[in-house]
Amino acid sequence: MSNLKLSVAEGVSTLTILRSERLNAIDHQMMRDLLSICRDIENHENVHAVVLIGEGSAFCAGGDIDSWSKLDAQEFGRQWIREGHQALDALARLRQPLIAALNGHVLGGGFELAACADYRIAEAHIRIGQPETALGIIPGWSGTQRAVRRFGPKLVRRMAIFGEKFTAEEALRLGLVDTVVPQGEGLAAATALAKKMKNRGTIATELTKMLINAAEGEERERVHEAMAGRLAALHPELKTGLKAFENKEMADYWTEPTGET
Repeated sequence: MSNLKLSVAEGVSTLTILRSERLNAIDHQMMRDLLSICRDIENHENVHAVVLIGEGSAFCAGGDIDSWSKLDAQEFGRQWIREGHQALDALARLRQPLIAALNGHVLGGGFELAACADYRIAEAHIRIGQPETALGIIPGWSGTQRAVRRFGPKLVRRMAIFGEKFTAEEALRLGLVDTVVPQGEGLAAATALAKKMKNRGTIATELTKMLINAAEGEERERVHEAMAGRLAALHPELKTGLKAFENKEMADYWTEPTGET
């Protein structure tokens, strides 16, 4: 995947956007690769936390205009918006905590990318904003939905409708980022925080993240069913039902459970 790099060390997975010549703008292939990478991260048992960062002097300047400007309305909705949602939803719903190291400007789709994170570390020189309506387009990757749930409608209106951009310190005061560090120190700070996750219960952290996501309206239905499914799978009745199925019999759940799990 030429525009995305995934590395794993000491329980931390670092995902780097590699399009510095385009200020790490997201193109169509990158969206598809991001979805695939998120599946790989989900299945990596030794990854306790994920750090997201952009190569060079930018975090992400948003969606690459060359990738979407020539699409007709149907293609724009079905491909650019729909596939972008699939990729960013997968990122926001990773079972591991996601830490965004905002090492450069965070604009448009880059802001929507940062909004997927559980923790945002901003370098002191960055600016954050949603310039889409100046181009005659809307924030299409949950910049009016997830962003509102996580930062509130008043703040998103200021960015998305009125075009305000905020400095790192302003973003910290407004709750858009969680901490500010000097320029050049974002990755180190994010990695240090990610390594601390090794000292916290993996399953407890995963379940807690799922519950918080559900509370704010992020994948509520899946969270409830996933948790209920885990509880059901732990009960001895599952083995009873599977054994009866294998023997082509009707299960008898009134039989005293064996206590095996």
